[in-house]
Amino acid sequence: MNKITIAIDGFSSTGKSTVAKQLAKALGYIYVDTGAMYRAVTFYTMDKGLINESDFNVEALIYQLPKISISFKFNEALGFAEVYLNGKNIEKKIRTLEVSSFVSKVAAISEVRQKLVEQQQKMGQDKGVVMDGRDIGTVVFPEAELKLFMTASAETRAKRRYQELLERGEQVSYEDVLANVQERDHIDSTREDSPLTKAKDAIEIDNSNMTLEEQFNKIFQLANMTIEDLE
Repeated sequence: MNKITIAIDGFSSTGKSTVAKQLAKALGYIYVDTGAMYRAVTFYTMDKGLINESDFNVEALIYQLPKISISFKFNEALGFAEVYLNGKNIEKKIRTLEVSSFVSKVAAISEVRQKLVEQQQKMGQDKGVVMDGRDIGTVVFPEAELKLFMTASAETRAKRRYQELLERGEQVSYEDVLANVQERDHIDSTREDSPLTKAKDAIEIDNSNMTLEEQFNKIFQLANMTIEDLE
């Protein structure tokens, strides 16, 4: 059976990672969470004191990029790959609202994007990969056989994100989460390097009123149709 590259782009908190994991598992493909890679660099930047609410030492981050090593290790107990930064598991640490508040600023740096895009392209060079992010179908894999663009209203996405954070034990307000979603949308869509845009040949999926099962079934069907068309 032919293997394809599946690129899933879209706004934050649209469930890209969730459906990408489901799809990769169902197809027996490799799943790459590119958002986690940018979060890992953001965590490093925060940990080194290079970014805060009022200052961002971009030059220092660029200088230290060669010291940043990101990898994924599959956790059988959890059923998915966790993110490691320089050999240390940081999976839980990168999922906080604090990291979310800085990740779009870090991801807007061209040198950061160049470093991670090169890694992502190597990960998917043999096809049989599902990758989600902001620029997978437009920059990382413009020749991907199946491109999806996920969207939903900011309010719907903020409610989902808010619930996730509460379940993890974080003390946050819905208003703060909504403001973060809206700010990330603006930064992601207006940055100079690889802004978030829908590829011309991408299929848009608005999941504002879809259940996870409905979303997966629709996308799984699209993937199988694409694979069959190549045979």
